[in-house]
Amino acid sequence: MSWHVLGAGSLGSLWATRLFRAGVPVQLILRDPQRLASYRQVSGLTLIEQGQTSVYPIAAADLSDQTPITRLLLACKAYDAAEAVAAVAHRMAPGAEVVLLQNGLGSQEEVSALLPGKRCLVASTTEGAFRDGDWQVVFAGQGHTWLGDPADNTPPAWLSDLERGQIPYTWSPDILARLWHKLALNCAINPLTVLYGCRNGGLMPHHEEVDALCAELVQLLISCGYAQAAEQLHGDVWRVIEATAANYSSMYQDVASGRRTEISYLLGYARTAAERSGLQLPALQSVYQRLLEHLDAHGLPRY
Repeated sequence: MSWHVLGAGSLGSLWATRLFRAGVPVQLILRDPQRLASYRQVSGLTLIEQGQTSVYPIAAADLSDQTPITRLLLACKAYDAAEAVAAVAHRMAPGAEVVLLQNGLGSQEEVSALLPGKRCLVASTTEGAFRDGDWQVVFAGQGHTWLGDPADNTPPAWLSDLERGQIPYTWSPDILARLWHKLALNCAINPLTVLYGCRNGGLMPHHEEVDALCAELVQLLISCGYAQAAEQLHGDVWRVIEATAANYSSMYQDVASGRRTEISYLLGYARTAAERSGLQLPALQSVYQRLLEHLDAHGLPRY
């Protein structure tokens, strides 16, 4: 069966090129005829891996195409996920499956609500990739992808496609715990890199502030039923900061490029969950408020 990829950004392009070169049928879904024309001018997606450049002539169509979709990789930003799925929901074949590659939490529920009766699987990845111009993606670091389905723990048959595409993965029976852990990591690191205008390693002088956020996020994880993820959080946050000291966080890059952030699906989601649990998290609330003011000052959306 063919994979349809909606969201030809860094991760969507990375998956598409590796699946395609392994002989797995892939088709890109582009948002309009102008983007499709732009893509056709360059004759494919370019993957830059370990200094080697390869162009893959992956099939593409715009949203007006009516081909049925049986397997969809949704790789757009969290705030675009629901609108993107709504545009193709009528094309989803009976028994269709969707793999969600969004950051944070909240968008998964939005997408599932639009696709009753369809299987929505969730992915969390540590793979590194970034766009180097239009239709070009750089594979910046081999990572790992965890996949799961909160509603059905049966592994899908298409996991063999990932093996063929050399996409390292683990089927996770508790994918929500992994998503919550990653959400907490992002909440402890990304907003502060924006507020201090620094790479991840630039947070080392702000040890007390990072630790205060970690302590509150541990409370939140425990209250939401993810005590095991909470146990590892503090050490994991500092390991990530040290291991990626030279990197800019995704939120920093979004703000620096004048793009909308995923604040609603990271800090906003954590804040709402804390309120629902009756938790008072002053450090988290302070960072959230300061980040909103920072976005206002840069003319960027709050949501």
